[in-house]
Amino acid sequence: MGHQYLSLALFFSSLCFCRTYTIRNSVSWAVSPKDVVVEEELDALSEEVSPSLLRDNVVLWKQAYPPQGLVEGAESTGERIKSENENVDTVSSHVFSYRVGEVKEPGNVDPPPHEETARTARYIAHYSDWGHLSTISTQEKIKGYPFGNIFSVSDGPFENSTGVIYFYVTAMDNSVADLRSNPNASFTISESEGEYCRKMIYDPEDPRCARLTLTGKMVDVGPEELEFAKEAMFSRHPIMGKWPVGHKWFFMKLELVQVWLQNWFGGVSSIPVEDYFRATPFSKKN
Repeated sequence: MGHQYLSLALFFSSLCFCRTYTIRNSVSWAVSPKDVVVEEELDALSEEVSPSLLRDNVVLWKQAYPPQGLVEGAESTGERIKSENENVDTVSSHVFSYRVGEVKEPGNVDPPPHEETARTARYIAHYSDWGHLSTISTQEKIKGYPFGNIFSVSDGPFENSTGVIYFYVTAMDNSVADLRSNPNASFTISESEGEYCRKMIYDPEDPRCARLTLTGKMVDVGPEELEFAKEAMFSRHPIMGKWPVGHKWFFMKLELVQVWLQNWFGGVSSIPVEDYFRATPFSKKN
Protein backbone atom coordinates (compact mmCIF):
# COMPACT_ATOMS: atom_id res chain seq x y z
CA MET A 1 0.00 0.00 0.00
CA GLY A 2 2.86 2.37 0.85
CA HIS A 3 4.37 1.83 -2.59
CA GLN A 4 1.07 2.82 -4.19
CA TYR A 5 0.91 6.11 -2.30
CA LEU A 6 4.54 6.79 -3.17
CA SER A 7 3.82 6.17 -6.88
CA LEU A 8 0.83 8.51 -6.77
CA ALA A 9 2.85 11.20 -5.03
CA LEU A 10 5.60 10.96 -7.63
CA PHE A 11 3.03 11.10 -10.45
CA PHE A 12 1.28 14.23 -9.15
CA SER A 13 4.54 15.95 -8.35
CA SER A 14 5.72 15.29 -11.91
CA LEU A 15 2.69 17.20 -13.19
CA CYS A 16 4.13 20.37 -11.72
CA PHE A 17 6.97 20.21 -14.21
CA CYS A 18 4.75 19.45 -17.19
CA ARG A 19 3.13 21.95 -19.47
CA THR A 20 -0.49 22.65 -18.65
CA TYR A 21 -3.23 21.48 -21.05
CA THR A 22 -6.61 23.02 -21.64
CA ILE A 23 -9.54 21.64 -23.61
CA ARG A 24 -11.77 23.59 -25.99
CA ASN A 25 -14.32 22.00 -28.28
CA SER A 26 -12.95 18.48 -27.66
CA VAL A 27 -9.45 19.44 -28.82
CA SER A 28 -6.47 19.83 -26.47
CA TRP A 29 -3.32 21.84 -26.94
CA ALA A 30 -0.29 22.70 -24.84
CA VAL A 31 -0.01 26.11 -23.23
CA SER A 32 2.42 27.62 -20.82
CA PRO A 33 1.21 28.20 -17.23
CA LYS A 34 0.93 31.97 -17.78
CA ASP A 35 -1.52 31.35 -20.65
CA VAL A 36 -3.97 29.26 -18.61
CA VAL A 37 -7.43 30.84 -18.70
CA VAL A 38 -9.31 30.78 -15.42
CA GLU A 39 -13.05 30.27 -15.30
CA GLU A 40 -13.82 33.96 -14.70
CA GLU A 41 -11.81 34.94 -17.78
CA LEU A 42 -13.63 32.36 -19.91
CA ASP A 43 -16.96 33.81 -18.82
CA ALA A 44 -15.73 37.23 -19.83
CA LEU A 45 -15.11 36.20 -23.45
CA SER A 46 -17.46 38.16 -25.66
CA GLU A 47 -19.93 36.49 -28.00
CA GLU A 48 -18.13 38.22 -30.85
CA VAL A 49 -14.79 36.54 -30.15
CA SER A 50 -15.96 32.96 -29.57
CA PRO A 51 -17.68 32.46 -32.98
CA SER A 52 -14.62 33.81 -34.76
CA LEU A 53 -12.50 31.26 -32.92
CA LEU A 54 -14.72 28.46 -34.11
CA ARG A 55 -15.23 29.52 -37.73
CA ASP A 56 -11.69 28.77 -38.68
CA ASN A 57 -10.73 25.58 -36.93
CA VAL A 58 -7.04 26.44 -37.08
CA VAL A 59 -7.36 28.70 -34.09
CA LEU A 60 -8.16 25.70 -31.95
CA TRP A 61 -4.47 24.93 -31.96
CA LYS A 62 -2.35 27.17 -29.77
CA GLN A 63 1.33 26.50 -30.33
CA ALA A 64 0.23 23.99 -32.97
CA TYR A 65 2.64 21.61 -34.52
CA PRO A 66 3.09 22.69 -38.15
CA PRO A 67 1.41 20.40 -40.69
CA GLN A 68 3.65 18.06 -42.63
CA GLY A 69 2.02 18.61 -46.01
CA LEU A 70 0.42 21.51 -47.78
CA VAL A 71 -3.00 21.50 -49.36
CA GLU A 72 -3.03 23.03 -52.78
CA GLY A 73 -4.31 26.59 -52.66
CA ALA A 74 -3.76 26.98 -48.89
CA GLU A 75 -1.62 29.65 -47.29
CA SER A 76 2.07 29.05 -46.62
CA THR A 77 3.13 27.46 -43.32
CA GLY A 78 3.16 29.78 -40.36
CA GLU A 79 1.51 32.69 -42.16
CA ARG A 80 -0.42 34.73 -39.65
CA ILE A 81 -3.87 36.03 -40.46
CA LYS A 82 -6.15 38.50 -38.74
CA SER A 83 -9.63 37.33 -37.86
CA GLU A 84 -12.72 39.49 -38.13
CA ASN A 85 -12.14 40.49 -34.52
CA GLU A 86 -8.87 42.41 -34.15
CA ASN A 87 -8.26 40.79 -30.77
CA VAL A 88 -7.93 37.35 -32.32
CA ASP A 89 -4.65 36.65 -34.09
CA THR A 90 -4.43 33.17 -35.59
CA VAL A 91 -2.03 30.94 -37.42
CA SER A 92 -3.34 29.76 -40.78
CA SER A 93 -3.65 26.05 -41.27
CA HIS A 94 -3.78 23.66 -44.15
CA VAL A 95 -6.85 21.73 -43.12
CA PHE A 96 -9.92 22.44 -45.21
CA SER A 97 -11.69 25.43 -43.71
CA TYR A 98 -13.51 28.55 -44.79
CA ARG A 99 -15.24 31.42 -43.14
CA VAL A 100 -19.01 31.35 -42.82
CA GLY A 101 -19.29 34.66 -44.64
CA GLU A 102 -18.11 33.08 -47.88
CA VAL A 103 -21.47 31.34 -48.30
CA LYS A 104 -24.41 33.58 -49.14
CA GLU A 105 -27.10 32.24 -46.86
CA PRO A 106 -30.75 32.74 -47.92
CA GLY A 107 -31.93 33.33 -44.35
CA ASN A 108 -34.90 31.58 -42.79
CA VAL A 109 -37.30 30.43 -45.50
CA ASP A 110 -40.48 28.71 -44.37
CA PRO A 111 -41.72 25.76 -46.45
CA PRO A 112 -44.65 26.06 -48.88
CA PRO A 113 -48.14 24.90 -47.82
CA HIS A 114 -48.20 21.12 -47.58
CA GLU A 115 -50.87 20.91 -50.30
CA GLU A 116 -48.33 22.20 -52.84
CA THR A 117 -46.42 18.95 -53.09
CA ALA A 118 -44.35 19.67 -56.21
CA ARG A 119 -43.27 23.03 -54.85
CA THR A 120 -42.46 21.44 -51.48
CA ALA A 121 -40.26 18.88 -53.22
CA ARG A 122 -38.39 21.64 -55.06
CA TYR A 123 -38.10 23.61 -51.82
CA ILE A 124 -36.43 20.68 -50.02
CA ALA A 125 -34.18 19.91 -52.97
CA HIS A 126 -33.04 23.52 -53.24
CA TYR A 127 -32.48 24.49 -49.62
CA SER A 128 -30.75 21.26 -48.59
CA ASP A 129 -26.97 21.14 -48.66
CA TRP A 130 -26.54 17.40 -48.17
CA GLY A 131 -28.39 14.13 -48.13
CA HIS A 132 -28.16 10.33 -48.15
CA LEU A 133 -27.33 8.48 -51.37
CA SER A 134 -28.24 4.79 -51.61
CA THR A 135 -26.48 2.51 -54.09
CA ILE A 136 -26.15 -1.22 -54.70
CA SER A 137 -22.85 -2.16 -53.13
CA THR A 138 -19.89 -3.69 -54.94
CA GLN A 139 -17.94 -4.15 -51.71
CA GLU A 140 -16.95 -7.78 -51.26
CA LYS A 141 -18.62 -8.37 -47.88
CA ILE A 142 -21.91 -6.67 -48.79
CA LYS A 143 -22.03 -7.19 -52.54
CA GLY A 144 -25.58 -6.71 -53.79
CA TYR A 145 -26.78 -5.10 -50.56
CA PRO A 146 -27.95 -1.47 -50.33
CA PHE A 147 -25.20 0.89 -49.21
CA GLY A 148 -25.81 4.41 -47.92
CA ASN A 149 -23.47 7.37 -47.89
CA ILE A 150 -23.68 11.10 -47.16
CA PHE A 151 -23.01 13.60 -49.97
CA SER A 152 -22.98 17.35 -50.23
CA VAL A 153 -25.24 18.54 -53.05
CA SER A 154 -26.65 21.58 -54.80
CA ASP A 155 -29.35 22.19 -57.38
CA GLY A 156 -27.92 25.63 -58.10
CA PRO A 157 -26.86 28.82 -56.35
CA PHE A 158 -29.34 30.07 -53.75
CA GLU A 159 -30.87 32.52 -56.22
CA ASN A 160 -31.13 29.98 -59.06
CA SER A 161 -32.84 26.63 -58.46
CA THR A 162 -32.90 24.01 -61.22
CA GLY A 163 -34.19 20.94 -59.42
CA VAL A 164 -31.23 18.97 -60.83
CA ILE A 165 -29.15 17.49 -58.00
CA TYR A 166 -25.41 17.91 -58.59
CA PHE A 167 -22.64 16.00 -56.84
CA TYR A 168 -18.86 16.51 -56.64
CA VAL A 169 -17.29 13.08 -56.27
CA THR A 170 -14.17 10.99 -56.61
CA ALA A 171 -13.72 7.47 -57.96
CA MET A 172 -12.00 6.66 -54.66
CA ASP A 173 -15.41 6.71 -52.97
CA ASN A 174 -17.14 3.34 -52.48
CA SER A 175 -20.45 4.81 -53.63
CA VAL A 176 -18.94 5.98 -56.91
CA ALA A 177 -17.47 2.52 -57.44
CA ASP A 178 -21.00 1.18 -56.95
CA LEU A 179 -22.38 3.63 -59.50
CA ARG A 180 -19.85 2.55 -62.12
CA SER A 181 -21.27 -0.95 -61.77
CA ASN A 182 -24.93 0.08 -61.41
CA PRO A 183 -25.84 3.77 -61.90
CA ASN A 184 -29.30 3.43 -60.36
CA ALA A 185 -29.56 5.25 -57.03
CA SER A 186 -31.89 6.99 -54.60
CA PHE A 187 -31.12 10.24 -52.84
CA THR A 188 -32.99 11.14 -49.64
CA ILE A 189 -33.22 14.59 -48.09
CA SER A 190 -34.98 15.59 -44.87
CA GLU A 191 -36.43 18.93 -43.87
CA SER A 192 -34.96 18.21 -40.43
CA GLU A 193 -31.62 19.38 -41.85
CA GLY A 194 -32.80 22.97 -41.49
CA GLU A 195 -34.29 24.96 -38.63
CA TYR A 196 -38.00 24.57 -39.44
CA CYS A 197 -38.61 21.17 -37.82
CA ARG A 198 -36.62 22.20 -34.75
CA LYS A 199 -38.63 25.40 -34.49
CA MET A 200 -41.90 23.46 -34.77
CA ILE A 201 -40.60 20.70 -32.44
CA TYR A 202 -41.21 18.05 -35.10
CA ASP A 203 -39.35 14.77 -34.82
CA PRO A 204 -37.48 13.90 -38.06
CA GLU A 205 -39.92 11.00 -38.56
CA ASP A 206 -42.98 13.19 -38.03
CA PRO A 207 -44.84 13.36 -41.39
CA ARG A 208 -45.02 17.14 -41.05
CA CYS A 209 -41.21 17.25 -41.15
CA ALA A 210 -41.03 16.63 -44.88
CA ARG A 211 -38.71 14.09 -46.45
CA LEU A 212 -37.97 13.66 -50.11
CA THR A 213 -36.50 10.71 -51.99
CA LEU A 214 -35.34 11.26 -55.57
CA THR A 215 -34.69 8.09 -57.56
CA GLY A 216 -32.98 7.80 -60.89
CA LYS A 217 -29.74 7.27 -62.73
CA MET A 218 -26.45 8.91 -61.74
CA VAL A 219 -24.53 10.21 -64.75
CA ASP A 220 -21.43 12.32 -65.35
CA VAL A 221 -22.08 15.99 -66.05
CA GLY A 222 -21.41 16.80 -69.72
CA PRO A 223 -19.01 19.53 -70.93
CA GLU A 224 -21.85 21.92 -71.76
CA GLU A 225 -23.06 21.79 -68.15
CA LEU A 226 -19.75 21.75 -66.28
CA GLU A 227 -19.51 25.48 -65.61
CA PHE A 228 -22.97 25.64 -64.08
CA ALA A 229 -22.37 22.48 -62.03
CA LYS A 230 -19.18 24.03 -60.67
CA GLU A 231 -20.97 27.28 -59.82
CA ALA A 232 -23.82 25.36 -58.20
CA MET A 233 -21.55 23.27 -55.98
CA PHE A 234 -18.80 25.75 -55.15
CA SER A 235 -21.18 28.61 -54.34
CA ARG A 236 -22.84 26.41 -51.71
CA HIS A 237 -19.73 24.48 -50.65
CA PRO A 238 -16.72 26.78 -51.21
CA ILE A 239 -14.43 24.40 -49.32
CA MET A 240 -14.62 22.05 -52.29
CA GLY A 241 -12.36 24.38 -54.24
CA LYS A 242 -9.53 23.42 -51.85
CA TRP A 243 -9.98 19.67 -51.95
CA PRO A 244 -6.83 17.79 -53.10
CA VAL A 245 -6.60 17.54 -56.88
CA GLY A 246 -4.97 14.15 -56.57
CA HIS A 247 -8.38 12.67 -55.82
CA LYS A 248 -9.48 13.61 -59.36
CA TRP A 249 -12.84 15.05 -58.40
CA PHE A 250 -15.59 15.30 -61.01
CA PHE A 251 -19.25 16.25 -61.24
CA MET A 252 -22.24 13.94 -61.42
CA LYS A 253 -25.98 14.53 -61.42
CA LEU A 254 -29.11 12.49 -60.79
CA GLU A 255 -31.43 11.97 -63.77
CA LEU A 256 -34.84 11.50 -62.18
CA VAL A 257 -37.37 8.76 -62.78
CA GLN A 258 -39.36 9.19 -59.53
CA VAL A 259 -40.03 11.93 -56.99
CA TRP A 260 -41.33 10.58 -53.65
CA LEU A 261 -42.47 12.96 -50.93
CA GLN A 262 -43.98 12.69 -47.47
CA ASN A 263 -44.89 16.05 -45.97
CA TRP A 264 -48.21 15.49 -44.18
CA PHE A 265 -50.45 12.94 -42.56
CA GLY A 266 -52.40 10.48 -44.69
CA GLY A 267 -49.89 8.95 -47.04
CA VAL A 268 -47.17 9.94 -49.46
CA SER A 269 -47.08 11.73 -52.80
CA SER A 270 -45.59 10.40 -56.01
CA ILE A 271 -44.98 13.59 -57.97
CA PRO A 272 -44.68 13.43 -61.76
CA VAL A 273 -41.17 14.43 -62.79
CA GLU A 274 -42.63 17.03 -65.16
CA ASP A 275 -44.55 18.69 -62.32
CA TYR A 276 -41.42 18.66 -60.16
CA PHE A 277 -39.39 20.57 -62.74
CA ARG A 278 -42.28 22.91 -63.54
CA ALA A 279 -42.59 24.00 -59.90
CA THR A 280 -40.46 26.61 -58.15
CA PRO A 281 -39.13 26.59 -54.57
CA PHE A 282 -39.43 30.36 -54.30
CA SER A 283 -42.45 32.16 -52.90
CA LYS A 284 -44.47 34.43 -55.19
CA LYS A 285 -43.06 37.54 -53.52
CA ASN A 286 -39.58 36.40 -54.60
